Amino acid sequence: MKKILILLSCCLLVFSCKTSEKINYIQDVNPEEKMTVENFNAIRIQPRDIISIIVSSRNPELSKMFNLPVVTYQAGTEFSESGSSQRLIGYVVNENGEIDFPILGLLKIEGLTRWELSEFIKKKIVESNYIKDPIVSVEFVNFKVAVLGEVTSPGSFSIDSDKLTILDALSLARDLTIYGRRDRVFVIREQNGERTVYQMDLRSVDFFKSPAYYLKQNDVVYVEPNSVRAGQSTINENNVKSVSLWVSIGSFLATLATLLINVIR
Repeated sequence: MKKILILLSCCLLVFSCKTSEKINYIQDVNPEEKMTVENFNAIRIQPRDIISIIVSSRNPELSKMFNLPVVTYQAGTEFSESGSSQRLIGYVVNENGEIDFPILGLLKIEGLTRWELSEFIKKKIVESNYIKDPIVSVEFVNFKVAVLGEVTSPGSFSIDSDKLTILDALSLARDLTIYGRRDRVFVIREQNGERTVYQMDLRSVDFFKSPAYYLKQNDVVYVEPNSVRAGQSTINENNVKSVSLWVSIGSFLATLATLLINVIR
């Protein structure tokens, strides 16, 4: 009996180790080992991006002419103080990578980071002698990513920062489910008229070096389900088909029995 218990314990231990190999992240990392951080490529402005630009200075009246108006809108069909909100209109980057900025006119901003755009506009305002001490704040309005597949809460997430990693995105989706394949996490990216699909293995430390480790605007993250989840889907589908088949057979037999009874009578 004792030998049997020992054998069962060994089997459980082996099974547990195999399971851990499938679900644990960065299994090959050496604790406290220093790794070189890959250069972070800041988000760069692309056509169809929406950019918020706010100019301020010591003289509010001067900076006011460079800012778009704040729009008041209503939640619902009836106006009420509690149901109204305000939002700032953003600049939509056209297909040529330009925006029509107040006073300064058309500005080519494609390819710039938000910090570079801030300095660019600030320099333009100062050189034109409009304001001597402008402060220019730039934010992305439409920076969002979608997370799909075997995650706890799939969906589209708006980001209020221009730095987002694959781990950040998965955290927003409340992590992978137990059925998600850690070795088959994909990032779908469309940029410069081309679509690229990157595959990551979250079990290996190498995924930190992936070009898709830092996400860009409108990236789609997809987590592939494992064979257990795929099998469950097949079983459920077959169950539905079986139930439908038996319901149809039962209905046919009931109809046939009714006809036979009427014939006998």
